[in-house]
Order: sequence, then structure tokens, then C-alpha cells
Amino acid sequence: MDSNDYDVQVKKIASHEPHKEIINKLALIIDSMKIIKINPEQPDNIEITKAREALREGKVIVYPTDTLYGIGANIFNEEAVKRVYRIKKRSEDRPLSICLSRVMDLERVADLDDKSLQLAIKLLPGPYTLILKKNKQISNLITAGSDKIGVRIPDNSICRVLTMEFPITTTSANLSGEETPCSVEELTEQFKDEVDIYLDAGDPSQLSPSTVLDLTSWPPKILRRGAWIEKVQKYLD
Repeated sequence: MDSNDYDVQVKKIASHEPHKEIINKLALIIDSMKIIKINPEQPDNIEITKAREALREGKVIVYPTDTLYGIGANIFNEEAVKRVYRIKKRSEDRPLSICLSRVMDLERVADLDDKSLQLAIKLLPGPYTLILKKNKQISNLITAGSDKIGVRIPDNSICRVLTMEFPITTTSANLSGEETPCSVEELTEQFKDEVDIYLDAGDPSQLSPSTVLDLTSWPPKILRRGAWIEKVQKYLD
């Protein structure tokens, strides 16, 4: 449900005097969250820049990827990352993956050997989460104390612009343990004003989650079979 829908609801309710309290609640929701419609094929960089500025300020957003919608926060802002855990009702003993803009950014967050880097170059950008050895830049809050980090570089121009300055969290936009809604309308009903900005690019074209591949040992191990698993198997065979 976008802000225009809320405006209509407010006007309808406003004709009934006893419902002033509901009017006030709806008005607060409209003021405290923002839904930005964005074309996934030709995204408006000005709108994406607004979302990136919000991330820089420690806010939390919902954004499209090349699979399902994700929840994003600046990974170097600990309070913002904690908000992601609270919004998802997810225990902090479960790690979060992160989203990068380019393959060359991998060395900013992880230590990987030549074989792992070459495989990453073949697969990314794409619907894959690569498990790598984290470096000292990554806090234990993100990895739940593990020495490994899950990294994504989605084949999605919105993601690449959002993460040009710093990595952001990339965790499915759902309540922990539940299915991920496919539309921003459903997501706003679920999270309401707990999320600061929703980037609405329409329903996802790919409903499968990312394929998860562990590159911390060789040969790599498939931990979750998801989108485009055939391409992974081609390189591993």
C-alpha cells in the first residue's frame, strides 16, 4: 500500500468524528515512512541517491534485488544493523549477509584466494550468496561471531548504486522464519513504519532465494540450492 492509498483512507475516516485516533495513527504512518516507486529497468538515480543518503544517516530501507526484496542498513552503523534484527524479529546469534556494488569490492570485506576470486568473477553479479572468510572490517554483530561472511552482488542496477559508497545488509524482507512477501504493498502491511523507506520496483521476477555457495574451503560446497543453481554446477563439475 503506497502513501496515496493511505491518504484515501485518511479522507474516508475523517468523515467520522469518533475515529480521530485512527486518523492520527494513519497520519503518523504516512509521515514516518516513505514509499518510492522506481523503474527496475531504468531507475531514477536521484531517487536511489535519496535512499543511499538515508542509509548513510542510519536509516533502514526495503529494496529490490535480483531475487526477493531485502532489508538494507549500513553495515558500519551498529545501531542500524541492530534495527534490522529487531524489525525481522531475528536473533542476533544468526548472521546477516551483506550486499556489495562490484566484484572488486570483495577484498574490502573478505580474504579470498585466487581460485575463489576467479569463481566469484564468473558468477557475479548474479543471484548467489558467497560465503567467504571475513576480514577485520566486518563486525561480529553482522556475522554473529563467526569468521565467515555471506556476500551478495545482485544483478540489479538499483543494488549497485545503493552500495557504491558502503556495503549494506541483504537479508530477506520477512519476519524471521516466515515467507517473504512479494510486493511492497504486503511488506508495508507487515513492517509499517518500522522501515524508513520502501523502494517499490514491482513484484520480483525471480521468486527463488539466492543459491548459497561456501568458498571458505575447496572444492566449494553448495549450502542452499536456489536461483540459477545450474550455472554453479557447471563451474563445479
